[in-house]
Amino acid sequence: MPSKQIELDLHLVKFTFYYKEHNFLMKVMLLRSIFLIKTYRTVNFYSSVIFSLIVSVSFAQEDKVAPKYSNEFLAIGIGADALGLGNAVAAQTGNVNSAYWNPAGLTKVTKWLEVGMMHSEYFAGIAKYDYLGLAHAIDEKSTVGFSAIRFAVDDIPNTTQLIDNSGNINYDNISTFTAADYAFLFSYARKLKIEGLSVGGNFKIIHRKVGDFAKSWGFGLDAGAQYQIKDRWKFGLMARDITSTFNAWVFTLDQQTQEVFLATGNTLPQNGLELTLPRIILASYGKFNLGKKGIYAAGEVDLDITTDGRRNTLVRTGLVSMDPHFGLEFGFKSFVAIRAGVTNMQYVKNFDDTKSLNIQPNIGLGVTIKNFHLDYAFTDIGDASVALYSHVISLRIKLEKPKNMK
Repeated sequence: MPSKQIELDLHLVKFTFYYKEHNFLMKVMLLRSIFLIKTYRTVNFYSSVIFSLIVSVSFAQEDKVAPKYSNEFLAIGIGADALGLGNAVAAQTGNVNSAYWNPAGLTKVTKWLEVGMMHSEYFAGIAKYDYLGLAHAIDEKSTVGFSAIRFAVDDIPNTTQLIDNSGNINYDNISTFTAADYAFLFSYARKLKIEGLSVGGNFKIIHRKVGDFAKSWGFGLDAGAQYQIKDRWKFGLMARDITSTFNAWVFTLDQQTQEVFLATGNTLPQNGLELTLPRIILASYGKFNLGKKGIYAAGEVDLDITTDGRRNTLVRTGLVSMDPHFGLEFGFKSFVAIRAGVTNMQYVKNFDDTKSLNIQPNIGLGVTIKNFHLDYAFTDIGDASVALYSHVISLRIKLEKPKNMK
């Protein structure tokens, strides 16, 4: 279907966002600042502001327990190096960020501690995405890791009480709240006796919160494997939410908010369970030396297989959908790397009923100075058509064991 453009025309501020069927559905796209609202707006509009925030989480209970795009904030990606490669890294990843992409890659962490950090902003700074990762090499064969992710929109105006009981507009009744998604990953990886084969897994805790209106807790497992043939070929398998991730939602609307919702024709959401179905990623990587001076070319192809029904991907059925993405890198030894990637390939239906192939290109750059790795990516959270590209920078630091520790 064509994009549905929803335009909120507010005093001194205009913000446009897009919802595309079968594409990434962000549950919150509202303005960050407090603003003046035109006085001719009705109470139905004000209550819809809050209702739009919880509609995506209540939709799971109204439609089905396992909706499409559940916990989709975990599909955005971490690390500017991976984002520049179009998220095609499940086979090659081998640092602290591997806990997210493929925990088996944590076995390539050789230092006492490796730290990864990233901050990015999307939709002109409205949505903020933060990541912190830690990885510790226990011995030559095993590694443990911890990752924390936060994706949020802060300072959202709550206008449900803008009109008081006397029918007067009172701007002092406007308050603010935050809608945020959190993920905490506890990882372990180990090299097996078969040369070149590593396995790893995550136990993850998911917490999602929309102000004081709704919250959920969820738990799930990931599993991954990598197989390397010398230094040239690498293969990866990643199974996210392998047992399905369970999210228990609780809605806590106060009496005043419930009255506003009912008076304006909105349905009160009900507590319920949301399942995130498994996603399988198959990956293949190759690296080739260009001469004998340390210049190389490398590329990876990943195939994401989702099991939550028909999505708008290149290959789709009623049961599974398949989404390929590619990454290409040129570099000089381990010092400098130039990256490019293609992802989010899908056919978009135009207004004249024709279809066109839409792709998302990404580019990136990486620089390494001793134990410091600085990466940059120019990427998008969704698709190329909206042109909401963002600059993303991430940092990785490798730390030796302190000398005063035994």
